[in-house]
Amino acid sequence: MAGRQRRRNGRNGRQGHWRRRAGARRQFRTRGAARQRRLHHCRGAGRAVWSRGLSRHRGETLRQAGRPDHAGRRIQDRSKAPVERVHKVTPPSLERRLGPLDAAAIILSNVIGGGIFYVPVIVAALVPVAAGMLGVWVLGGVLAFAGAMAYAELAALRPRSGGEYVYLREAFGPLAAFLTGWTSFVAGFSGAIAASALFLADAIGRFVPAAADRTPILQLPLPFVPLVVTRQTLVALAAIALLSFIHMRGLGPGRLVHNVLAGLKVSGILIFLALGLALGSGSWGNVTSSHAVAAPATDWLLALIPVMFSYSGWNAAAYVAEEIRDPGRNVPIALGLGTAAVVAIYVALNVLYLYAMPLADLAVVADGRLTDTVAERLFGFVAGNVIAIFTIVSVAASISAMVLAGPRVYFAMARDGAFLPSVAQVHPKYRTPARAIWAQAAWSAVLVLSSTLSGLVNYTGFAIVLFSGIAVAALFVLRRREPDAARPFRAWGYPFAPGLFVAASAAMILHRLWTEPSQTLYGLIIMGAGVPLYLAFARKVNR
Repeated sequence: MAGRQRRRNGRNGRQGHWRRRAGARRQFRTRGAARQRRLHHCRGAGRAVWSRGLSRHRGETLRQAGRPDHAGRRIQDRSKAPVERVHKVTPPSLERRLGPLDAAAIILSNVIGGGIFYVPVIVAALVPVAAGMLGVWVLGGVLAFAGAMAYAELAALRPRSGGEYVYLREAFGPLAAFLTGWTSFVAGFSGAIAASALFLADAIGRFVPAAADRTPILQLPLPFVPLVVTRQTLVALAAIALLSFIHMRGLGPGRLVHNVLAGLKVSGILIFLALGLALGSGSWGNVTSSHAVAAPATDWLLALIPVMFSYSGWNAAAYVAEEIRDPGRNVPIALGLGTAAVVAIYVALNVLYLYAMPLADLAVVADGRLTDTVAERLFGFVAGNVIAIFTIVSVAASISAMVLAGPRVYFAMARDGAFLPSVAQVHPKYRTPARAIWAQAAWSAVLVLSSTLSGLVNYTGFAIVLFSGIAVAALFVLRRREPDAARPFRAWGYPFAPGLFVAASAAMILHRLWTEPSQTLYGLIIMGAGVPLYLAFARKVNR
């Protein structure tokens, strides 16, 4: 009996022990479930937030130890991490609102500016053969189209703002890219805008003589570059400020104004060509005449430089590739369509010039009076006034295109840390690089008021040929470096057409070095002045 009782008591003791263990487990699970319900996980910030009922000390202990909570989640130690914002504000960016026709209009307006109204006079003086003069313009058009196709592949591969700045950075490094952007800011776009604005003031002066008055009103004797204010410069400054304000207000109003100006320009040219060739009192003998004085072969190559300067701007759509819808398709369409239209218009205009007057007379036309003289010879003095109005619209459209395209280069530079940081900001409401637009306008205004504009443009004019040739050469580098990259468009005639463009660009640069070494040297000095700035920006970024 005693042994049986001891066994019964032991069994009861063991059962009581397990009952107590089970009750403890139930109590622990209950407390754990309650704590788990009081634990909330903040998904937005990615942090576990303890409720008011849980001990702060217990929470800090778990964080420091990195132990899991009751739900099995390991709590990270964020005591030394910076406070994260739950709602991050995305900075404004450029928006894709341009179509292929919008981009082609930018090319037409950018190219057809003041160049076609005075460069034929220079070419006629260098190449005193009518057929040779037309041949130079055709050759320049072929080279421009070959370059446009190379840019089309590059822009489709890298559809970002900046044009050749982006391509040179990818192929040859940041220094080469900075130098092309620096040259664009100092003279390429800003200088061309200033020169075109002064030309616009002269064209307005035909109807309002005060607009072309160059009598000094105010002089600012600065240490290095004196600034002179005249009525002509005031008109030029007003044009730059107005167009900069329009394009700062967004792609909507900027595109509208620009397309209207481009449409008026192209329509006026087509009407001028049709009426001039059909009803004008000219002579086809001037076009087909082969009697001329022999000219050195180097003059033909020298004549190609101003022709290529007149074609400059055929790559304008590449600068705004980041704002073009479906850039892989639409940028090549815009570059091909716009460049082909420009070549056809330029050759037709030169035929009309020769139809209106002999080559010898064309070579001595006064500066800025080519279209007026041609219209007066074809139709009389009244037609000259009509053409003067067309000239005003044409130059205004050219300024508008440059005001639109140029700031995208400085915006891309600043975004990479290679320019003033504020220039990389996008306007939160209008979605445009507003500060880049006003930076370009400010420097263009300085060039308008300075007496060094003509020299600056002449010294750096060869840089347009230089950097466009290097940009096309970047196509070969990227083809070799990235053979398997997705290319929505491939350049026509590769490698022969791009190679021809690069070879022609190199020949023109070498000829410029040989015939005009001093001006070329000054241009290289201006370009080289950007190297210290590049080093300063690079040092700031590396910090």
